[in-house]
Amino acid sequence: MGQVITSADQLDFTAQDIPSMPLPTDVLMVRPLHYSVDYVINPHMADQVGKVDKIVANNEWELVRSLFEQVGLNVNIIEDQNGLPDMVFCANQSLPYIDEDGKQHVFMSIMHADQRKEEVPYIEQWYRQHGYEMHYLDEDKISDFEGCGDAIWHTGRRLLWGGYGYRSSLEAYETISETFDIPIIALELVDESFYHLDTCLCILDKNTALIYPDAFTQQGLAMINQMFDTIIKASKYEAEELFACNASCPDGRNVIIQQGCTDVNKNLRDNGFSVHEVSTYEFLKSGGSVFCMKMLLWS
Repeated sequence: MGQVITSADQLDFTAQDIPSMPLPTDVLMVRPLHYSVDYVINPHMADQVGKVDKIVANNEWELVRSLFEQVGLNVNIIEDQNGLPDMVFCANQSLPYIDEDGKQHVFMSIMHADQRKEEVPYIEQWYRQHGYEMHYLDEDKISDFEGCGDAIWHTGRRLLWGGYGYRSSLEAYETISETFDIPIIALELVDESFYHLDTCLCILDKNTALIYPDAFTQQGLAMINQMFDTIIKASKYEAEELFACNASCPDGRNVIIQQGCTDVNKNLRDNGFSVHEVSTYEFLKSGGSVFCMKMLLWS
C-alpha cells in the first residue's frame, strides 16, 4: 500500500482502513549533560546562545523521563556527546518501525544542519546493538530528512504523516513508503517557527489530533480534517511560545505536555485525555519540548 499523498483528493481511505500497528512499549532518551544553545538554526534559538541553565535542564529532563515511566513505558538511555549540544533531541536522528512480523527496522536521518550531522552515528550504534534492520536514504538524491521530528506515526496504524519544507525533503518519503510498504500523508510546512511537523501536529489517538493550523497549507489542513474526527487547535501563543503541539501521547490516553498550555489542556481533558504537565523551559530555548526529547520504540 506504499504511496505518498500530497492532496486531499488522493485520500481514498480512512484510518480504520489501514492495518493496525502495536502501540510503543519503550522510549529512547539522550541524557542532556552537554545540552546548551551554542548556535542558531531555528528562530527559537535566537538570543538564547549561552543562556541554558544545565542543572535546571537536567532536572527537567529527569521529570520527563519519570513521566514516561509512570505511564508504563520502558526508558532506554544513551549518553550524550561533548560538542553535540542538540543530541538530547533524539526524535530527529531516526525513524523506527515494527513490521507485521514483529521485526524492528529503522531509517537513519540526514540532518539538515551541519552542526547536527555527527549525532546520527551515535544513535545508529544503539540501533545496531539492539538488532534493528538498518535502512538509509540516498544522500546523492535526498538532501535532508530529520526522522520523527517530521515523520509521525498515526496512533495504532501503519500510516505515517510526513512534514516537509524546512528540515526534511518530500523525496525522502518516496523511499520510506516503498521500503515499509505504507501510505504517507505529506504535509508542507509554511512557518519557519514550526520547522518540524512535531511542533505543529500531535497525534493523540487514532481519531484525535492537536494542531496549530497556521503552520499548514490549506491542502494540508484538508487532509488533516479528512483523517481525524476531532481536531484540537492550539493558539499561536501556546503553540509558538509553549510548544503545546510538541506534547507526546504514547498510549492514546496520557498526554505529557509543557506546563501552562491552559486552553489546550482544558480541551484535552474535555476530550477524555489525562494531562501530565512538565517544565521544559530550558529546552524551549533551543526550539524543542517533550516530543523532541524522546523516541518511541517497540520491544
